Amino acid sequence: MKTVLCDARADAVLDRLDQEARTQSSEMRRYYDAKKQQAKRTTDPDSPDDMAFVRDKFVALDPEKCDLCYMLCRSIKARRVVEFGTSFGVSTIYLAAAVRDTVRENSGNGIVIGTEIEPTKATVANANLAEAGLGTFVEIRVGDARQTLKDVGGPVDFLLLDSWIPLVRPVMDVVAPQLRPGAIVVCDNVQMYEHEYADYTAFVRNPKNGFRSVLLSHEGGLEISVKLD
Repeated sequence: MKTVLCDARADAVLDRLDQEARTQSSEMRRYYDAKKQQAKRTTDPDSPDDMAFVRDKFVALDPEKCDLCYMLCRSIKARRVVEFGTSFGVSTIYLAAAVRDTVRENSGNGIVIGTEIEPTKATVANANLAEAGLGTFVEIRVGDARQTLKDVGGPVDFLLLDSWIPLVRPVMDVVAPQLRPGAIVVCDNVQMYEHEYADYTAFVRNPKNGFRSVLLSHEGGLEISVKLD
């Protein structure tokens, strides 16, 4: 898999993960097709059954969106990045590569702080990051993100929200005070689940809350917000 990372080692890991994810695609398609037929998926994308099903499944940002996150992080020279929903570490590899490249060019330190509720996924993600040569740039915190992200150790440059929808707004409330002016927030699938994300989008789209926000209508929709002050 060729990415914007220009990193053969990381790309080899991403290619392997992409192949592993493809082996799950038919099973996931059958599961969600059945949910749609039962009319249970239309209003609840994160039911207990769904959460149990994806416990060992790849839930990763699309490659094109990962490329964009890398470019956004590089454009603002992000050094402290937070990710809600690490899963097996696909998007984390992109974020860590961006931080590494910024540090290489500008010296200093940088870190990606990920959070994952499922310990087994966090273990695999750490292994994938180490294989990609990026483990030293990532700290994965295991547990409820509303607790694990209360203090990320300094101003946040970039925040990626790509996990359980009911927790996205609460996690945003925890991290928002830690965002520096000019920080970028990216949230996935807000168009696909417009109703479920209504509380979150109402917050970031209201200038009174200190953000400017735009929706990119690509593969479920990607909300990109900038912290103004």
